[in-house]
Amino acid sequence: MHSPDDRAREAKAALDRAERESTGFADSALAKMGDHFAAREADPQDGAELWGRRIGRILGAVFLILLLINLFTGWIF
Repeated sequence: MHSPDDRAREAKAALDRAERESTGFADSALAKMGDHFAAREADPQDGAELWGRRIGRILGAVFLILLLINLFTGWIF
C-alpha cells in the first residue's frame, strides 16, 4: 500500500505537471494573434515583406470588422 506521504508526493507532482503543461486558451490565442499580426514568420531582413504583411493583415482585420458591423447594423454599405 502507499503511505500518505507517497500519495501526497504523487498528487503534488501531478498538479505541478498539469500546471506546467496547461496554458490558458486566451493566453495562447492572444500570443498566436500577436505573432500573426507582427508577421514573426517573415524574413526580418526584408523590410518590404515584413511591413507588407503587417499592413495587409491590419487592413484585413479592419475590413472584417467593418463587414461585421455592416452585417449586424446595415450602417456602412
